Amino acid sequence: MKESEVPQDKGALGELKEVYYVTDTQGNYTTALSEGWEVKNIALQASIGLLEEQMQEVKKQVQEGKLSPIVYYMIEARMDWSTLASYMNKWQWIVKRHAKPKVFKRLTEKTLQKYAEIFGTSVEELKNFPEKS
Repeated sequence: MKESEVPQDKGALGELKEVYYVTDTQGNYTTALSEGWEVKNIALQASIGLLEEQMQEVKKQVQEGKLSPIVYYMIEARMDWSTLASYMNKWQWIVKRHAKPKVFKRLTEKTLQKYAEIFGTSVEELKNFPEKS
């Protein structure tokens, strides 16, 4: 892309800017800042909408006692099972077991503390997931 063709559509990034590698007038590679790109903004808004829907569904399942809060916080942190297991330094199947409310209630304080650190929350918030609202 040429330096003069860098998209500058306002949108999803707000005040943030993206770096693009472009060619200048002499054909040399350089960098340029972009405020956004309409197509990318649309895709980003759609993915954020899907994520919010997924979070609402999981929140409902946690409140109904079908899943543990770990699943909600995992999705909120935009993680998958593999990533979370890696952060926990445990096998995936073990972390998936922690998604079961009965198993979650028996987790040690040390394990809960590690989850809390990963999710940037407290053990109390993990244990006392918000009631229906």
